Amino acid sequence: MALWSGRFEEGVGKFTQEFGASLPIDKHMYAQDIQGSIAHAKMLAKQDIISQFDADRIEVGLMEIRHQIDKGLFTWDINDEDIHMAVEKTLIEDIGQSGARLHTGRSRNDQVATDIRLHAKFMIKELMEQNCRMRESFYNKAEKHYGVIMPGFTHLQHAQPVLFSHHLLAYFWMFTRDYKRLYSAYQAADANPLGSAALAGTTYPIDRQMTTELLGFDHPTPNSLDAVSDRDYLLDLEYACSVAMMHLSRLCEEIVMWSTTEFAFITLADSYSTGSSIMPQKKNPDFAELTRGKMGRVVGDLVGLLVTMKSLPLAYNKDLQECKEGAVDAAKTLNDCMIIMDGMIDTMKVHPKAMRKGAGKGFTAATDVADYLAKKGMPFRQAHEVVGNLVLYCEKNHKGLENLTLEEFKKASALFEEDIVSALDLEAIVRARTTYGGTGHSAVKVQMGEAAEALAADKELLDTLK
Repeated sequence: MALWSGRFEEGVGKFTQEFGASLPIDKHMYAQDIQGSIAHAKMLAKQDIISQFDADRIEVGLMEIRHQIDKGLFTWDINDEDIHMAVEKTLIEDIGQSGARLHTGRSRNDQVATDIRLHAKFMIKELMEQNCRMRESFYNKAEKHYGVIMPGFTHLQHAQPVLFSHHLLAYFWMFTRDYKRLYSAYQAADANPLGSAALAGTTYPIDRQMTTELLGFDHPTPNSLDAVSDRDYLLDLEYACSVAMMHLSRLCEEIVMWSTTEFAFITLADSYSTGSSIMPQKKNPDFAELTRGKMGRVVGDLVGLLVTMKSLPLAYNKDLQECKEGAVDAAKTLNDCMIIMDGMIDTMKVHPKAMRKGAGKGFTAATDVADYLAKKGMPFRQAHEVVGNLVLYCEKNHKGLENLTLEEFKKASALFEEDIVSALDLEAIVRARTTYGGTGHSAVKVQMGEAAEALAADKELLDTLK
């Protein structure tokens, strides 16, 4: 019989039991459940609610159960319904009445809320650590290929030449923002609901500050109704995971394109590629494609929790059992995808010549030619039109701007002089973008220094998390 069966004359059916059980997903939180129970027992003893003898036996018994689970020796029974019942039932079987006193002054409602918050903090810290490792690969690749010029795009059309390092650092900063979102989710989860009991608190003289300190929470939750029904921190986690997956998906789209024969900007390592069962020449960017595809499931996890939470009255409702699986899935998916991206970026081969050749296509110097005229005194809008006509002339005559003679330039505007040649040099075009945040060599150097500082600060922050 279930530990809550006193009021019932009959147990639930087998299928109903399996339908209502959360044990399969709860297994992920066994360490947190045992951690919370040990803290609760210590607090009960300190407050003379149970004896120190009982508290000591409870701690020893719980540590033995954890050891069994760690070693894969624990017997799981679906009839136990959830992790709390499984652990408590085994504890009572092992140590008797001392184990039966553990649940004094708490409910499964505040117990599960505590477990989820502890597990959320654990998952988020792992994600933050992997985020730093991945960003380090981006930084190292940008540093290694500093000076490599590639085409920058808008609307997937050649726009202006940029440094490849600048392009990689754009993703570095995206993932830096993801780190901050994850940290915000960590802070949201860092509150202790233990002691809220079912919904209204408890009549026992518990010390919530003690369990807060023992469990490494920042502070106790201020409202018992909110404490047992709040899952906003999981929404924060899943939102952070969704945005990070969106950034990974964008990058994967570019990796897929860059590795095509048409672009040939990069070659992925064999360990991050697959072949074809029929076409022997193929080398497919499957892991980039799969990462791109996995964004959908993470966004689905977020939407699923939002819909689950909609219209739930206070306080606890069984619907909240559905909050755990999506969060675990979103965190694991993002972590796995960041590991893949870390390795993919670290091992991919960059082809500078192909990138530079691509940067010379599509009239990427056109803006600089217009700027040349504007600096000679022509209003920019007029200069824009002049260069647009030049581009049209080039297209009709199958030429590039760099192939035009000075005479052809002068037919478009008398302001053109022999120094127009310097405005068509890719190296000079890129180097001239010296404004803060620009793609110029000196600006990117500054940016790399700031990126290194940001990464170091984020690594230091990790050391402060409990």
